[in-house]
Amino acid sequence: MTTCFCRASDQKRKFILSTPSSFRPVTRIILSSTLCSRPTSSTSTTLSKPAAMYPPIKPYESGFFPGANSEKHQLYYEVSGNKQGDPVVFLHGGPGGGTDPKDREFFNPEKYKIVLFDQRGAGKSTPSAELENNTTWDLVKDIEVLRKKLDVTKWHVFGGSWTHPDRVKSLVLRGIFTLRQSELRFFYQDGASHLFPEQWEEYLAPIPEAERHDMMKAYHSRLNSSDANIRLAAAKAWAKWEMATSRLIVSADAVAQAEKGDFANAFARIENHYFVNEGFMRDGQLLEKQELEKIRHIPTIVVQGRYDVVCPATTAWALKRAWPEITLHIIPDAGHSSREPGIEKKLVEAADIMASKGL
Repeated sequence: MTTCFCRASDQKRKFILSTPSSFRPVTRIILSSTLCSRPTSSTSTTLSKPAAMYPPIKPYESGFFPGANSEKHQLYYEVSGNKQGDPVVFLHGGPGGGTDPKDREFFNPEKYKIVLFDQRGAGKSTPSAELENNTTWDLVKDIEVLRKKLDVTKWHVFGGSWTHPDRVKSLVLRGIFTLRQSELRFFYQDGASHLFPEQWEEYLAPIPEAERHDMMKAYHSRLNSSDANIRLAAAKAWAKWEMATSRLIVSADAVAQAEKGDFANAFARIENHYFVNEGFMRDGQLLEKQELEKIRHIPTIVVQGRYDVVCPATTAWALKRAWPEITLHIIPDAGHSSREPGIEKKLVEAADIMASKGL
């Protein structure tokens, strides 16, 4: 069993793995651009369709299922698209972000049986923002419960892999994040702050100067305060920092999302819970050779924004070095969000490619 995080903002995705002792040559890296009308030596050939997301659709099945070994957690799920289609499961990120109806639109509804669900404490799942029995390994088990409930033998995984590799047909990943301390420090302590200084000041504001040497820990105490007002203020500030930095150009709509109390509370509390607990794994575990060997055989496409400061491209590059079999698309005019036009387009194309392989 292996785990991958695919980090997300705008309510969505983080990912994984250790550099092997002998570096194998990179087999394929593609610089994709929505600004180029024709391919050059460093750009991939533009696929003819689709240029945008698929049309909105509604689920034909939805409901709740109990979390693995936990009746307390009731997880929301939905199924849309073709009932007889190729199964694909969409895994949102954060952790704690929840799904969105627009997530269905990455997939061709004539070819895919599209499965979305909200992880423990996120989105429509209940109890909202619940941290008890909420770990990486609980989420892996929940996916298996859902797979069996829907009588799926193997499925495509879109977002990040939290499941058993022998049940995965393919992986489409975005915003690679391996949950190493160096990555967390860059975004929450010293790194992204140099690029977004005005937003960083707002992130610092709720924390006394004496506690600012460890921002994740300082936020953890407030996100778990017995005072609901303190919790909510901290949650909104935490969420706003990520929403404000997730795009190449700051999106007012994304920032406004952080002001929604229910979303901010679940997003911030769950995300911070995972990070202060180091993802419930050892540092760098997801890049270790023995972990990578479990998924090396799976066809994988990775889409990464060049100017992603939430999950910087250096981690996607580390993954490519350790796993040269993957196809890595670096989008030159994009940040982190899946709603960046270049990223959105390439993700749709990647899902189409996986559907056409007949895996």
